[in-house]
Amino acid sequence: MTWDESVDLFLEHLRRRNVSPETLRAYASDLAAMGETLARPDPASIDALLLRRFLACLRDADYKKSSIARKLACARSLCRFLHRTGVLADNPARALRTPRLERRLPSCMSEEEVSAFLEGPKGDSKAARRDRAILETFYSTGCRISELAGLGRADVDLPGGVVRLRGKGRKERLAVLGAPAAAAIRSAIECWPDAEAVFANKSGKRLSVRGVRRVVEKWARRAGIARHVTPHTFRHSFATHMLDRGADLRSVQELLGHANLQTTQIYTQVTTSKMKEIYGKAHPRA
Repeated sequence: MTWDESVDLFLEHLRRRNVSPETLRAYASDLAAMGETLARPDPASIDALLLRRFLACLRDADYKKSSIARKLACARSLCRFLHRTGVLADNPARALRTPRLERRLPSCMSEEEVSAFLEGPKGDSKAARRDRAILETFYSTGCRISELAGLGRADVDLPGGVVRLRGKGRKERLAVLGAPAAAAIRSAIECWPDAEAVFANKSGKRLSVRGVRRVVEKWARRAGIARHVTPHTFRHSFATHMLDRGADLRSVQELLGHANLQTTQIYTQVTTSKMKEIYGKAHPRA
């Protein structure tokens, strides 16, 4: 089996497991880079020494630790697959250590910035109604961009104020729609009555992940927000604002669709940082 054949089999294995298109593209890109760096080795010859050489090449190329960790995770997954399918007698990636990463606090917008964002798409054009619904849905549900782009009409219960999201590993969960988000979605759906997707492009077909990202970038510029804002910034803002206003951590975990509570706990550091900042400015003996 050649390198390219093994990568194709691995990616097909991921597709059968319903891995998201975004994750598939990232794995394909990382494996292509790995193949170029290592001159497309015979998959059966992959060992710990070869993988360490790959990591050394990444460090020499001044990749960030986060990028190295991601590429290493991809290499680990490939080696695990090759071991399970009998191509490798052992899994050489077990001997590798992941670089220690600095835990960065997630970037989020203030409530005032979110309000400026949501007030951006005005008017009654199809694009404005759709864009308003996209932004409201992001902030109302804290969903991922792939979850929003994948929404179908059957996933939305406007009278009940809930929406069904399909997260990582195709796991489903219900998210709550606030009244503004529900109204915006109803208005957007009326623009394309025959579309199966909630969010459509000019042709009435499903708006792509890239298209959704462009919508967010467009309204970030128009809102005058200087920092880099992505769809995931809405997710961070949703979680942080929920905790700021008294929501318990376990509920926020469920709403975000996190499998592990530790993933959600990083948002408590954001609220603690804000609390300390307020304390430092206001307390006489801070």
